[in-house]
Amino acid sequence: MNTRYTPLVKLKKSTMDKSERVVQQANADLNSASMALQISYNSLDDIDMPNTGTMSAMLASRSLLTSQRSLIQNNQEWVSFAKNQVFQAKENLKKDMIEFEKFKYLELQEIKEQIKKQKIQDAKDLDEVALMTFSNNEKRNK
Repeated sequence: MNTRYTPLVKLKKSTMDKSERVVQQANADLNSASMALQISYNSLDDIDMPNTGTMSAMLASRSLLTSQRSLIQNNQEWVSFAKNQVFQAKENLKKDMIEFEKFKYLELQEIKEQIKKQKIQDAKDLDEVALMTFSNNEKRNK
């Protein structure tokens, strides 16, 4: 049964579905960021510092450690950004779900009202038919 809220409900439903897809994408980005951070930590553990050797080997190892720490810092910022994106996407989804449910409720109330009016009209129609039938039967009996 169509009501004046039906197009709004469809619009809010599509908006909510889009928000759900955004949340899923944000979660996928967060997983990628977390995995990249874990990989960079594992790479840091794999770097060996030379105990003996030339100064250039020590400096190269030192610059490698600095580079890896910088990469870890970058990945930590990425994870933080991704967590923020997930939070914002969830908040937006929550707002869209509330809007959808609100219009769905209004549509349901209007449908109930239409059904109630239809039942009243049906009862009136049945009463009229019964009255016409009764009057026809009385005319025949006379």
